[in-house]
Amino acid sequence: MDEKRHQFRAACSVLALSFLLSVRTATTEAGKLSLKAARKSIAVQELKSHITFLASDALEGREAGTIGAWAASKYIIGELEKVDGLEKGDGGPGDDVKDWLQYFNGNFRNILASLPGSDPDLKDEVILIGAHYDHVGYGNRSNSRGPIGFVHNGADDNASGTAALIEVLEALATVDPPPRRSVLAVFWDGEEKGLTGSEHFVRFPSVPLEQIRLTLNSDMVGRLSSKGLGLHGVRTASGFRQFL
Repeated sequence: MDEKRHQFRAACSVLALSFLLSVRTATTEAGKLSLKAARKSIAVQELKSHITFLASDALEGREAGTIGAWAASKYIIGELEKVDGLEKGDGGPGDDVKDWLQYFNGNFRNILASLPGSDPDLKDEVILIGAHYDHVGYGNRSNSRGPIGFVHNGADDNASGTAALIEVLEALATVDPPPRRSVLAVFWDGEEKGLTGSEHFVRFPSVPLEQIRLTLNSDMVGRLSSKGLGLHGVRTASGFRQFL
């Protein structure tokens, strides 16, 4: 179990490193030390704590639109409010983001948080990092191979990615100097309903889509094997594959 936890921490550290490098922080010696300290701030016990809560039976599988999903969103927001320098996501064209939340499909809710960039010439460029926090709820014949009727906790899918994103945001907020480009984090809801949360965001973005320079998403990072960490979409941007 300890080995698995350390593997998970290593995976999150890889994600953090990718996120931190993608926002192009300063390359001074002090800046490099700050990046190193930020990566070290990702703690096994904190990751475990996030996942234990999000995947508990009490949240009944975090199906979008349910009380369990609401409890998960409240927990995530509570963690975000502890991070100095992190701001509530900006309102979109319809100003539909209120108090961290972007509502859609009735009671579904994306959670948005932003970290303003420090470079006057680059702060309007945005790095979007995301993870979906919903799961399927109770198993049925359309969402599960069994057992039917039981809570599907979703520890890996995607409490693991959600925990990683919380920790990455905490790490990013400690970097000095701050990232040059702005960082927008979105915890997606409704992913298990057909990517409805990300689809809604694309239709009603909180920032103009043309300002988003890079998107990175963490999904199911808690189930590691000897094959290591899987990185998808490496051909979606020029130089991205070599960079990763």
